[in-house]
Amino acid sequence: MTDLTPDEIAARSAATMWANDDASKHLGIRISTVSAGHAVLTMTVEKHHTNGHDICHGGYIFTLADSAFAFACNSYNQVAVAQQNSITFVAPGKLGDTLTATAVEVTRAKRSGVYDAIVTNQHNDTIALFRGNSRTLNNTVFKEETS
Repeated sequence: MTDLTPDEIAARSAATMWANDDASKHLGIRISTVSAGHAVLTMTVEKHHTNGHDICHGGYIFTLADSAFAFACNSYNQVAVAQQNSITFVAPGKLGDTLTATAVEVTRAKRSGVYDAIVTNQHNDTIALFRGNSRTLNNTVFKEETS
């Protein structure tokens, strides 16, 4: 049994995951906040994020949303992986934009969870809508100390 609050568990889970999340760090993704079932991550669109239309490549927008989903669904110190994800692109991310992905838990029961993420720019314009389905594994993100 742990003496940690749900938000302390979420913060510790996020810190443990972030230590090994080379992909998100490489892309310039930053964690703004993580709490139980919720995560907010940001990324500034740089030249290497743009595609042949000189807008942010959809794969990077998906990765930002997917990373927010990952931190939200792993916030209970139970390893969770993506079972299925989908994204709808609404508007382009542009060079210099600060994109924010806000992931929130819709439902979580037994081993399955559903999370929605909205990606917005610095003007709060919607860039993309993402839905992720998670599946928990029989592992913890970090080792809990017993009291």
